Amino acid sequence: MNFLQNHIESLIFCSNEPIKAEEIRQCLNEMFEAEIPGEDIQTAIEALLTKYENEDFPFQIFKIASGYQFLTKPAYQSSISILLKQKSKKRLSTSALETIAIIAYKQPISKGQIEQIRGVNCDYAIQKLLEKELIEIKGKSEGVGRPILYGTSQKFLEYFGINDMKDLPTPKDFAREENEIGELNEKDLDIDMDSFASAEIPTENSNPTDSNNDTPSDSLDSDSDNINE
Repeated sequence: MNFLQNHIESLIFCSNEPIKAEEIRQCLNEMFEAEIPGEDIQTAIEALLTKYENEDFPFQIFKIASGYQFLTKPAYQSSISILLKQKSKKRLSTSALETIAIIAYKQPISKGQIEQIRGVNCDYAIQKLLEKELIEIKGKSEGVGRPILYGTSQKFLEYFGINDMKDLPTPKDFAREENEIGELNEKDLDIDMDSFASAEIPTENSNPTDSNNDTPSDSLDSDSDNINE
């Protein structure tokens, strides 16, 4: 059994980014407390490259950016894409959807201003949007108390498929029907939430502790869309 090759294989497998031969050598030198020849490491890597080229394996070792990384083969891209999409994307809850829409159209905006428009406490919705990195802190207001101002992030553009904030739909692009934001008039905000409702973002388990008016139903779960606030 080639122990050196097995150790190198495990290092490449566990690395979440391409690992260079020199990094492998340093790890092995420390583990074996001896100097491992670079040519031995390279020979083992070449053997692994050949091994995983076999069609029996759905993945192989690719050389990327002068390093080595395990990746699935292109032939399996379609099925993997479906799995990743199912596991990582779910619809925004109504509360988070309303909150992020207000931020997108009114940024930079403080939590107090968002709550004034929505008519409910937004602590939990803002917390979850920050955790998802869909919004970010843009600074502090010059007003009384200097409240924190929020705005959309680069991830907001990525997840909603927008190249620029100028690409957001304008009020004239749609009519207001259902999904209105709290008790507001047209001067406060004139947008239709349906433009955001079809967007999907990654989710993660959460255990909210401070919900107030925004209850744990604001978590980004697939079941949260039908929850009434």
